[in-house]
Amino acid sequence: MNLDVLRELDKSILLAFNGSDNLFVDYFVLTLTSAYTWIALYASLLYMVIKNNENWQKILLVVGVVGLGLLIVNGVNLGVVKPLVARPRPLNNPELQGLIMATNHYMADGYSFFSSHTANSFVLAVFFSLLVRDRIFSVLMIGWSFMVSFTRPYLGVHYPSDVFFGMIFGSTVAVFIYFLYLRIYIRCSDKLHYISTRYTRTGYSFADIDVVISVLILTFIYAAFRAVLSI
Repeated sequence: MNLDVLRELDKSILLAFNGSDNLFVDYFVLTLTSAYTWIALYASLLYMVIKNNENWQKILLVVGVVGLGLLIVNGVNLGVVKPLVARPRPLNNPELQGLIMATNHYMADGYSFFSSHTANSFVLAVFFSLLVRDRIFSVLMIGWSFMVSFTRPYLGVHYPSDVFFGMIFGSTVAVFIYFLYLRIYIRCSDKLHYISTRYTRTGYSFADIDVVISVLILTFIYAAFRAVLSI
């Protein structure tokens, strides 16, 4: 399969996912794609980390490696990849004018390849899934990252390939920072495995995990209500 075929496939998938004639879905997606929508989720993850680590050194270790992961993603993408590849966003591509739908005049600055929204969400979802080790939590966090990723082609600001590489890069960085976290954590504590009905095997309370899950679900409900009110 040559490069031209891949480009055409990329465009075809983009056109299949881009926009709709449904105002509810449009406003729902616009809410989901905003980083401000997920402030409560980020706060609940921080709450969970604070509640389940016995000292500030361990809390700052988690916060530090997450910050490092986001710094790597955005530094590499915004500082190297996007300027080097210089791929115009679909909405700015002359070949797609008249074919791509702009949702409520939504636009994005900069180049298209690859999606920072996607990479950042996968850093968080994959890292915390590895850290917490709870099946329901992991499914919902990965599902959240997929939903955030889906919003980008829908809004016409990224190609599917931008999203795909964002997923791969974000997940790779998440695995890297998790193993970095483990290496440092082992020097601070030997409590890596817990056997309890109240905690995961990495020592995270199911009650605190439920707080994060509840916030995530309530945020989706908020996005749905906001979409209804915006119609």
